[in-house]
Amino acid sequence: MKKFVVRFGVLLGVIAIMLACFFPLMNNTKYGLDLQGGFEVLYEVTPLEGDKLSSDMLSATYKTISRRIDVLGVSEPDIIIEGSSRIRVKLAGVTNKEEAREVLSKAATLTFRDTNDNLLMTSSVLKAGNVKVSSDEKGKPAVSLSISDVDKFYSVTDSISKMQDNRIVIWLDFVEGQDSFAAEQYKCGFNDSRCLSAATVSQAFASDVIIQGNFTKEEATTLVELINSGSLPTKLTEISSKMVGATFGQNSLNKTLLAGVVGVVLIVAFLTLVYRFSGFVAGLGIVIYNFLTFFFFWLIGGVLTLPGIAGLILGIGMAVDANILSFERIKEELWSGKPLKEAFKLGNKRSFATILDANLTTLLVGVILFFLGESSVKGFATMLIINIFVTIVVMVFVVRYILEMFVKTGFFDKRLTAFVGVKKGDVPNLKEKEKPTKLNPYKKLDFMKYRKWHILPSAIILIFGVICIITGGLNLGIDYRGGTDITVTGAEKINVSDIKEDIKDFKVTADEIDNIDSKTVYIKLNEVLEKDETEELETFFSDKYNADVEIGVISNIVKKELTVNAIFAVILSLVGMVIYVSFRFRFTFAIASMVALVHDVLIILAVFAIFKIEIASIFIAAILTIIGYSINDTIVIFDRIREVIKIKYKNIIPSAKVLGDIVNESLRGTFTRTLFTTITVMFPIISLIFLGAYEINNFNIAIFIGLIAGVYSTVFLAPQLWQYLELKNIGKQAEKKTKYKDKVEELTVKGINS
Repeated sequence: MKKFVVRFGVLLGVIAIMLACFFPLMNNTKYGLDLQGGFEVLYEVTPLEGDKLSSDMLSATYKTISRRIDVLGVSEPDIIIEGSSRIRVKLAGVTNKEEAREVLSKAATLTFRDTNDNLLMTSSVLKAGNVKVSSDEKGKPAVSLSISDVDKFYSVTDSISKMQDNRIVIWLDFVEGQDSFAAEQYKCGFNDSRCLSAATVSQAFASDVIIQGNFTKEEATTLVELINSGSLPTKLTEISSKMVGATFGQNSLNKTLLAGVVGVVLIVAFLTLVYRFSGFVAGLGIVIYNFLTFFFFWLIGGVLTLPGIAGLILGIGMAVDANILSFERIKEELWSGKPLKEAFKLGNKRSFATILDANLTTLLVGVILFFLGESSVKGFATMLIINIFVTIVVMVFVVRYILEMFVKTGFFDKRLTAFVGVKKGDVPNLKEKEKPTKLNPYKKLDFMKYRKWHILPSAIILIFGVICIITGGLNLGIDYRGGTDITVTGAEKINVSDIKEDIKDFKVTADEIDNIDSKTVYIKLNEVLEKDETEELETFFSDKYNADVEIGVISNIVKKELTVNAIFAVILSLVGMVIYVSFRFRFTFAIASMVALVHDVLIILAVFAIFKIEIASIFIAAILTIIGYSINDTIVIFDRIREVIKIKYKNIIPSAKVLGDIVNESLRGTFTRTLFTTITVMFPIISLIFLGAYEINNFNIAIFIGLIAGVYSTVFLAPQLWQYLELKNIGKQAEKKTKYKDKVEELTVKGINS
């Protein structure tokens, strides 16, 4: 008893320390635009003179934008080169969007001045884009300038060489009346100055010249890119943008965090109620899981967004899946008559391969999302990938290690109900030759009896969905149709009728105007508004309704790319799942899984079509998440099917009747796990739907629908389809013998599980 009390006290102390550190860690995390407001813009970079855009030109433009952002006072901008010709800029916290647009999009201006700030010449004296890294006579890094106007350059350098202060100062975006060499000379050449270099001129030059100095290679390269950016004939075309008010973002953060807390509390309460002490420890594991997830996210410099928080909260529900799998296996071992220490060891060992398979398939989805998704989807994908690794470390190894410490005390040897919810009367006394009574749960449930009718509910939904798509189409958001959406959140109640009258004055066509709540109105426009139009609308609504305004603009170029990427991501995920399941199991399992996953995707689309729910860019993240989650459930059942065939029938299925019995036995044995894991994920999702930010509500609804569809296909479609496909293999070896172990052995870590 003393050991138990001491260890329990230490555990609570560690959790208390983590909770104390959690909020400072969260405060130091970078937040995206949707959580603190700001401005995001995606530019298409094109050469003015029709030349092909090179990587050097793109890099130079990137450097110029980076320098200009310092002027705006943004401490942690997010600038990303996307593809071969685009640059995405996120400026969280920026309030003056007009100034930001003007500073970012204007052409870079390179000038040569004397130390008194008098203009000597412009970038026209240089050959565009031909400034290069070179070496001086001592072999040190230098900058080579290629001259186009030799006469002008000779005249200027000749006059400067005869001055007492014979230096030429190179400026990028010099501002008259604001910049001066006198103020900038000690910062010249550093990142926070528009003064690039102050070169001494000892003689007149009528040819290409070299700027020498104590440059490192990196410094010389940076100077070359900056000078080139001021002389390159490139322009920035805005192809999408988003403006979010600061109060708007803070409200979204508060709502989503509240929903997350409620969801986590419900999960912990459920686990404790069902699995008693083990469930309570798993709940404490969620605290460790959250702390480490935020820590790693902060460590890699991740930017937390609304989809990212949704991914974290969803990940919590998925993470406890690992514990539920292990706890159910431990209960099975106890029901078979094994003592607690042995049951604990065997239960964890037998659940490990299934847990690993389930998380690897979700990891595949996360990687696809990261590489094919746009900015907000990437944030969700990053959180999802971190979740998977933290899940394996915390919910498998750490929680197991903590529980093992208490198992070793012997305190729970005769308190199985308190440990994992197993009643004493359900554990057979093997010495007295008692037979197990709980190893065949749900024995009256026959999942195969009406298998021919299982497709009927899905077929009805899909038929209605197809009719709705044919007659009215899908309700596509601006991400997939192009256009502009505006969200106006006022200090007081806003009437839709007033907004409709306002929109008429701007001579734009509103496809949709609806109240989200009494103070918030959502407007969807068919037109792709220009930047001056969006600024005018933002100012108007802000002034008239004392409102926070969010405006998003998606051009046709971006629309097509997002649509193609979304379709490609879904196809790639499905193919990836088939390959993985074929490798880990066999092809019949893969085909059954594929059909089930396609079913889940189509059901979500059908329901969205029937109820006219909008499909936005984050929708694809929901689809792929459900693909990953649904395959998890299916793998758990298929793993049990394979186990039953291997142990009871020595890898040979003798008859069609036995094949049906195998499916029934496997579904009965995993039904509790399937039910409980779905419930734990439902808690945070329902909490997010009713309490979270509405910006990601359609994402949450898609997950909710997908969970129901996924459970249905996992229990009533995939196993029955596999049974049909396996009829041709009756009497054959179920698994090929190889020199490799078929099962994934658990990793042994000294001090944790050894």
